[in-house]
Amino acid sequence: MITLTDSAVAQIRQLQAEKATEGQKLRILVEAGGCSGFEYGMSFDEKKGDDQLFENNGVEFLVDETSLEYLDESVVDFDDGLTGKGFEVRNPNASSTCGCGRSFN
Repeated sequence: MITLTDSAVAQIRQLQAEKATEGQKLRILVEAGGCSGFEYGMSFDEKKGDDQLFENNGVEFLVDETSLEYLDESVVDFDDGLTGKGFEVRNPNASSTCGCGRSFN
């Protein structure tokens, strides 16, 4: 299970209204790269074969099977404070993270 905070939900809804086309949902993913080995990604996309569909606070989102192994029990937050960090994933499965907040190992 992946949890979205209230601030993440609000930002996702705003981005969906501005950028998503009909039938697209938020995709949360993990891909190779970043300074720690893996990095988080988000985009609007249509459902694919191995995707699981989740819903949290009225927002539906997709996670592929491989990414879910890394993201299970994570919390996605949005911080628009002074640091201007944006989306942040708090991942209990990460053994180490990078200072940028988008990369983990």
